[in-house]
Amino acid sequence: MLAALSAVSLIGMASFAVDLNRGYEMMVANQRVADMAALAAGVAYNAAKSEAILQPTADDLARVNGITAGTVVAQLVADVPTAGAKAVRVTITVPMTVTLGRVLGMGASYPVRTTATASLATQSTAGCIVGLASSGTAIETQGGATINAANCAVAGAGTVANNGTGITAKNIISGAGDIVNNYGTLAADLLRYAGNFTNPDWNTNVPSADKRVKQSSTISDPLADNLDLSSARSLIGTSRTPLALANPTTPGGGAVWSFSSSPSAAVAGFRKGNSTNFTVPTGNYTIDTLTASGSVTVTFAADSKVTVARGVTIDGGAIVTFGNGTYRINGGFSATDVTFGDGELSIGQGTVRFTGTNRIGAGPVTINAPLVVGDGAKLAIGAGAHAFGGISVGGGSWLTLGDGALDVAGGISVGGDSTIIAGAGNVTIANPGARAISLSGSGRFFMGDGLFSANGSVFTEGGSRLVFGKTANHLINGDLAIAGSVLFGAGRYTVNGNLANGTGGTTWPYTSPINNQTWGNTLESVDVSGYDMAGVNVSFILSGTINLAGGAKTLLMAPGTTTTGGAIADILIDSLTSADTKWSNGATSVFSGTMHLPNSALTSSGGNSSNSAVRCFMLIAYRVTLTGGATAGSTCSGIGTGAGGSGTVDLIA
Repeated sequence: MLAALSAVSLIGMASFAVDLNRGYEMMVANQRVADMAALAAGVAYNAAKSEAILQPTADDLARVNGITAGTVVAQLVADVPTAGAKAVRVTITVPMTVTLGRVLGMGASYPVRTTATASLATQSTAGCIVGLASSGTAIETQGGATINAANCAVAGAGTVANNGTGITAKNIISGAGDIVNNYGTLAADLLRYAGNFTNPDWNTNVPSADKRVKQSSTISDPLADNLDLSSARSLIGTSRTPLALANPTTPGGGAVWSFSSSPSAAVAGFRKGNSTNFTVPTGNYTIDTLTASGSVTVTFAADSKVTVARGVTIDGGAIVTFGNGTYRINGGFSATDVTFGDGELSIGQGTVRFTGTNRIGAGPVTINAPLVVGDGAKLAIGAGAHAFGGISVGGGSWLTLGDGALDVAGGISVGGDSTIIAGAGNVTIANPGARAISLSGSGRFFMGDGLFSANGSVFTEGGSRLVFGKTANHLINGDLAIAGSVLFGAGRYTVNGNLANGTGGTTWPYTSPINNQTWGNTLESVDVSGYDMAGVNVSFILSGTINLAGGAKTLLMAPGTTTTGGAIADILIDSLTSADTKWSNGATSVFSGTMHLPNSALTSSGGNSSNSAVRCFMLIAYRVTLTGGATAGSTCSGIGTGAGGSGTVDLIA
């Protein structure tokens, strides 16, 4: 009797286990359906902004996936996953028919319940890489090209086509078109498309059928109405005006001053006996012309006021020192090995050229003509306001400027193996319709912090080095065409033209033998060594586009916060141009921030690599095409632009 009763119990328990296992299998299958229903209902809610869309969307997804019995409940829940947030919760309850378990007196069925929750995360767009073209292909890979954005979406308003090696993303979305795969790999938690999913029968490197949803989505420009960008674009084409230059007042009627072994009568009394040494005592002097030649040494005592009406010429071999004072010169200036002390130096129109080793002390320096430093010359100018009709430094020469404003009308040109180093202060350059800054190969121009304005383009050749200081907004009324290396100080760059990084070669850091200063180890505490173009906490507002080529190595990082009148949070590049954007020839770029090119077709080719390293990168373009081994990607789950928008939906439970 005991054996018989035990057998009944064992049979009942086995029956109970079978029915429970069947219920578990149903729960696993239904969980996938609940996940998809929650995601789809969340996307629908973001588009419609109405709770009424939740239930029919979840019902449709459940029915399409074979759940016809039981109940489906979709609801909006608050404070999930964090206080103030919202989520969509879908609960699917299906009766599981009991078979053998009735031996133990179980009912005819028991409920199998599954729940999925999708957060309505406030993001500016549905993806890290977004193509806005609604007809034709919005995003495409070709050849050996790849897109890798494992934690966020790759979203196209039109067709998304993988005709390359692969696309990896959290979600791959075609809002109004198809998702097409050829021989490559699609890796995603979800495929969503309005049209069709096309894939060769033999290619199994795609998400399973339960991760594919045929549903249209709204993919639009999340920054279309951004007020910060609209305000920033209004400044494109503007620039500041350099200080107006004029000739100094130099009265006529002065004597000719000629310092030599046979001096003129006006200076003979300053001679020390029969030597070639001359000392000019403190006084006010009105001079017609001033020359020094031969092996003479001339010293003007401090606190003098000197005017020269018709030019100064100091030949090689002569050493002339002008003490602290006021010096006003017209008629041109040509000097070798000359020194001016502190005070005021004003030179009018004519040829102004320095050779040899020269120094000008602290105080205002105004030259109403192009300043030429050549033939290996050295010219150090102290702190103060500096204003020139142009600057040309070449032939292995260098010019250093202390702290103070730098105003240049006529442009700055730096030749090969020549250098300009400017201290902190506002820089204002005007050469409209031409080059405001031009650096030849191995030419170098380093600026300190301060306002920057260039009415004209900025052009550099391979091997050159250019450093911009920090300021709220750098105004460039022309192209910013870089072929050497450049450091962008923090702030906004408003460029009426294109931004181009054309070639690799010279990388940072660099230490100048002139003053032993090093540039390019770090920017804003970020390591930028090894790059040729680098900027941290920068935003670029362009009328043109950004082109990269020639093995360029670029690191550009957007700021995390907005500065009034300056850099814009999360915005790296913005342009409304319809011109094509081209990244090619092995350029390697690390971008952090949003690149907003809503009207431009971007093509990345020739092994170009554009990624975010460990930072966030969002690319918004009219059309995105990667070909010829190019790669692009982002490692983050999304980036906020403060512009509102439809939002993203992430499965959280």
